[in-house]
Amino acid sequence: MKKVSATSINRRNEIVAAAIEVFAETGYYRATTAQVAERAEISQPYVFRFFSTKESLLIGALEASWVRIKEAFGHIIRAAAPEQLEQELVEAYARIMQEHRNEIVLQMQAQTIQEPAVHEVMQRNFREVHQVVVQAFTDAGIEHPYDRTLIFLARGMLCNISMSLDLPELMQSELRTHQ
Repeated sequence: MKKVSATSINRRNEIVAAAIEVFAETGYYRATTAQVAERAEISQPYVFRFFSTKESLLIGALEASWVRIKEAFGHIIRAAAPEQLEQELVEAYARIMQEHRNEIVLQMQAQTIQEPAVHEVMQRNFREVHQVVVQAFTDAGIEHPYDRTLIFLARGMLCNISMSLDLPELMQSELRTHQ
């Protein structure tokens, strides 16, 4: 079995971070692995040492973005009081959107990419997040956990659109308006 060094793991992570930026800024189809290599300050052949194709690089970038969401949600689910669970999940997602905007933009773009491997990654991760939230809402005793999950995820998608189009008024609610 081949041993992976910490340097290799770090370099792979740097390439993924560069790919997230380049794909989000340029779009997957227009972006090149040469641009990713330049952003990561490495040679293009070195990108291919870790990722055999541009599509596999996109998949690596998407997986990294989903891991961030799932880890953040997992932390909240383990720590939040049941009555605060939904609000803390919303706040966690809002932080991710603010601190890792390009990851969310990349996920939004990937929803339109129909290559089977990319489609599978998006489906699998959306399903996992859905299942985690339904289970958390169920465990917390939240009424109608499937409906609340649907609303929670729909709100997240609206947040994405609001962010990408710079339309914060889409997220205005009566609750916030009257406070």
